[in-house]
Amino acid sequence: MKESVLIIDFGSQVTKLIARRIRELGVFSKIIPYDKVSKKTINQKNIKGVIFSGGPKSVNERNSPRILPFIYDSNIPILGICYGLQLISKNFGGIISPSDDREFGKTNLFSKKNSPLIDGVVDLKKKHQVWMSHADKVERIPNGFETIASTENCQYAIIQNLKKQIFGVQFHPEVVHTKGGKKILENFVKKICLCKKEWSMKNFKIEILKEIKKKVGKNKVICGLSGGVDSTVTAVLINKAIGKRLICVFVDTGFMRKNERELIESLFKKNFDIKLKVINASQIFFNKLKGQKDPEKKRKIIGREFIKIFERFALNQIDIKYLAQGTLYPDVIESISKVGKSFVTIKSHHNVGGLPKKMKLKLLEPLKELFKDEVRILGKELNIPDSFNKRHPFPGPGLAIRLLGEIDKKSIGILREADDIFIKMIKKEGLYDKIWQAFCVLLPVNTVGVMGDNRTYEKICVLRAVTSIDGMTAESYKFKTNFLEKCANEIINNVPGINRVCYDYTSKPPGTIEFE
Repeated sequence: MKESVLIIDFGSQVTKLIARRIRELGVFSKIIPYDKVSKKTINQKNIKGVIFSGGPKSVNERNSPRILPFIYDSNIPILGICYGLQLISKNFGGIISPSDDREFGKTNLFSKKNSPLIDGVVDLKKKHQVWMSHADKVERIPNGFETIASTENCQYAIIQNLKKQIFGVQFHPEVVHTKGGKKILENFVKKICLCKKEWSMKNFKIEILKEIKKKVGKNKVICGLSGGVDSTVTAVLINKAIGKRLICVFVDTGFMRKNERELIESLFKKNFDIKLKVINASQIFFNKLKGQKDPEKKRKIIGREFIKIFERFALNQIDIKYLAQGTLYPDVIESISKVGKSFVTIKSHHNVGGLPKKMKLKLLEPLKELFKDEVRILGKELNIPDSFNKRHPFPGPGLAIRLLGEIDKKSIGILREADDIFIKMIKKEGLYDKIWQAFCVLLPVNTVGVMGDNRTYEKICVLRAVTSIDGMTAESYKFKTNFLEKCANEIINNVPGINRVCYDYTSKPPGTIEFE
């Protein structure tokens, strides 16, 4: 069995990032809900370390997630992150209290002494940037623990008990905004847990191909193809596993980018020997979304209609039992996060929260444990060309969630033209591969303007471009001012219906990448 680090999930939206960072180090990691942990789980010989994730609850709440004390008797190194730190402190007799000065976002850390956890990362003489997200704090650490580092508002930002090999950090080393966060995790995994480098995307590919073959058997699969990297990798992966028993279905919803249908059809047929069926369903989607303004309802309506179309297609085929989707972990975690009996929905992704409760087809989602950048690595393993593998993410609901408010064909057309100009200008400037995702949003607000000697009263277009690694966190891309001015002029001069252009500087969090 592969050496593994076990991550105990207490409900953080970024728990999966911990697993991803550890996999990047070449060490296998797996996540288990806090209420599924048993002595048998912990005492497996291949478990070399345990990490407690963060979580949305307070450890002082009556029904907050807990862990049974046997885990501390296992003699396995433990690292607590955020909620995990507070839980460890409480379990060993420390005191946790609400913080008068809560910390959310970038904070400076000051180390007080050396520790194997921060070796080669934090300089004793310099401040160090970390990313915080907490409302409670450790008021008093337990006996046997010592303070390693603090922030201005958090005295116990890093604590440790070297004898028991237990460590805790109040910040999140798994997010990219913590400088050296990956190195901190590497110190824990390799120097403290003594794990070897045994895991790779190549090994994942071999394992998932075996799983697909075993699950599908002799049945056929239809794959919902969008033309993006996720669905393309899904299609090529399944094709490699079951060959001609895969049929890809591209549904034109009417909410695609300019010339998207023709481009995808051309690229797919040119690069892959996979069956492809194109279905024009734009009128169906426009009719179903008529009068709908709520983004959650829009996503769910679109999700249900996709499934209906796939099921109708499957009725005319023989032996189709599975519907394959390019669902990724960020889709799953943003659609629903479970902590005990509570559910927190950020937004329902059309291919997760938008699915009907009863489906005739069984779902096949081979990528649902991966992040976007991992999918791109897998795409390279599968020899998928960059024309697919480096495309910006494009949401399944398409322009329907970038046209805020009610949907109509005229507004979708306006948005499509503006978006086409923005993307073309980014490519012309040589910036496309430096940006994670770029797009236009059309607001349901009119603004007064003047063109020539005439008054205008037209829409506001918002430009959005972000940098990211995994989609779980993101920062706005810092364009040069003159580039944004060129974009604004080009859009206003060439797209009737828009008379004002703005740029969105919001990061994720607190915003999401998409507006809806």
